[in-house]
Amino acid sequence: MISPLILILIGIAVGILTGVTGSSGVLIVVPALSLLGLSFQESVGSSLLVDVITTISVIIAYMRNQNVDVKLSLLLGIGAVIGAQVGARVALSVPQEPLEAIFAVFAIIMALRSFSKARNTTEPKDEGGYVRTKPSLVRRVVGIPSMSFLIGIVTGTLGASGGIMFIAVMMILEPGLPIKRMIGTATLGMMMSAISGAAAYIYTGVIDIYASIVIGLIALVSGYFFAKLANKANPRYIYAFLGAVFVVTAISEGLKIIH
Repeated sequence: MISPLILILIGIAVGILTGVTGSSGVLIVVPALSLLGLSFQESVGSSLLVDVITTISVIIAYMRNQNVDVKLSLLLGIGAVIGAQVGARVALSVPQEPLEAIFAVFAIIMALRSFSKARNTTEPKDEGGYVRTKPSLVRRVVGIPSMSFLIGIVTGTLGASGGIMFIAVMMILEPGLPIKRMIGTATLGMMMSAISGAAAYIYTGVIDIYASIVIGLIALVSGYFFAKLANKANPRYIYAFLGAVFVVTAISEGLKIIH
């Protein structure tokens, strides 16, 4: 059994990550649990359950600041729920090393994107709080669920519940939406995809329930606190913090592959 103290520390880190950036705890949970002896697949399943628990308080914090678009979250979640089931089955049928390599590359790409946004972030606003260019009905009803389906596959395969990827979708199809509102909306969509993915892993038994619950409950508390801080933070700092986390994650996974 993994030391409760270690799980508590992981939970605090997950709460900071999800609360500030709306990202999945996969960036911390999967590398940490893998280093502690769990298989990559067990770490992925545990990460998804952690996301389910953690996002509850984070969503509440963003909703209190009116930074969640519920309708958009539902559209993001529709495809992701289905895709997560597909991804979970893919992860259980392929070797562990290729998944870790894909995960490392994914982290590097996201780090570069985050640092780029940190340098160029602007928040267009009007008297109502933000300027929003509404997409066409086809783009919203067809485009968003289709892209979220692909995100769902990644959810089930790598344990990443799609928070940062949902944000990327909104950047493309929902231009003008401020980053804080994107984070809140993405977190609700992430919860739906995480529930779907976690259910698949629980059904197959490839998950550490104890570790997931301890990490999740600690992250539930710390996530709410840091989400409140994030709602007041400069978006540039949010992106820079996220980029740093991606870099550390990529290095961690790279070292595991080498050894």
